[in-house]
Amino acid sequence: MGQTADVSAVVWSAAVSLAAWLWLLLFQGWFWRTDVRLPAARDPEAWPDVCVVVPARDEAAVLPASLPSLLAQDYPGRAEVVLVDDGSTDGTGDLARELARRQGGLPLSVVSPGEPPAGWTGKLWAVRHGMELARARDPEYLLLTDADIAHAPDSLRRLVAAARTGGFDLVSQMARLRVESLWERLVVPAFVYFFAQLYPFRRISRPGSRTAAAAGGCVLLRADAAARARIPDAVRQAVIDDVAVARAVGRSGGRIWLGLADAVDSVRPYPRLRDLWRMVSRSAYAQLRHSPLLLAGTVAGLTLVYLVPPAAVAVGVAAGSVPCALLGGAAWLVMAGTYVPMLRYYRQPLWLAPLLPVTAFLYLLMTVDSAVQHRRGRGAAWKGRTYTRPETAAEEG
Repeated sequence: MGQTADVSAVVWSAAVSLAAWLWLLLFQGWFWRTDVRLPAARDPEAWPDVCVVVPARDEAAVLPASLPSLLAQDYPGRAEVVLVDDGSTDGTGDLARELARRQGGLPLSVVSPGEPPAGWTGKLWAVRHGMELARARDPEYLLLTDADIAHAPDSLRRLVAAARTGGFDLVSQMARLRVESLWERLVVPAFVYFFAQLYPFRRISRPGSRTAAAAGGCVLLRADAAARARIPDAVRQAVIDDVAVARAVGRSGGRIWLGLADAVDSVRPYPRLRDLWRMVSRSAYAQLRHSPLLLAGTVAGLTLVYLVPPAAVAVGVAAGSVPCALLGGAAWLVMAGTYVPMLRYYRQPLWLAPLLPVTAFLYLLMTVDSAVQHRRGRGAAWKGRTYTRPETAAEEG
């Protein structure tokens, strides 16, 4: 009798999980589709001035693969690059100057902001310093891009053309992350998949949408929209700075566009699980606003949506329960099917799709670990700097 009741509980859980997946498939902004790319655009009659701001802290390992791509931008208007060397100890600033001397192309300035004052996260303090210097040049647009991002030669002109044509104040592309090691193959495509599930790209560009997000590696921002939204001062304590910037711009009346990139790539390697673990766990609990209640809900949700389907299949097969196995299998099939487009975007084998529950379990553990680290006073971190003050919704913009 007890075993029957247990199987019945699993059947009901699998049914709820299947219902959740059908809802996600049909009503969560088509998040699983990967065809949201830079919209069609026409060249402006006069190309506006642009200043590229690159916050960099101990980035000597990746700069040779990224900075030359910025300096080589084929942009018809006036553009320059400001690299903010934020207290590097590996010669980042000197290397940047040497690369610019060899490469030529767009003019490069290397500046240092000093240590951030209380109440600022390190990256945003570096961004603020770069934006202040950029505003002295009075550009119409600012391109905020990370030091590990490599751009195709026409990246800047395509971003500007898309922003001008669509009337967007912020245009952001989710850079294609590196996927070479075994752990990168297992974890990285899912990272973008989960992000799109939280912030469906199609919803972001709708006028009046309450969904706002950006990908910090590549954000083209209209300078007057940044001033109106008080960027970056309004989000100075944000750990998840890209989403915070997008929310601030949206709340000040700006229009936002976010999509996947075709020719904007991250060159940063994450060869080991510990590297990917650190990338996710540094901000996972901040995403939940440091709320134990939201953490519990997230753990329960991940378990029901991602872990119950394969468990139901196993229980159904072991207990000879056809409904249990069928419901679990159907939910698992829908889950894997929604993951296939992202695997194709990353040019990965489709046999990874049924392994999404394994990856989701890793993300569950990373999220819990993020909360544990926060409770131990270690907080979120950026390049060796740790921030322990909770991030509130207001601080996110």
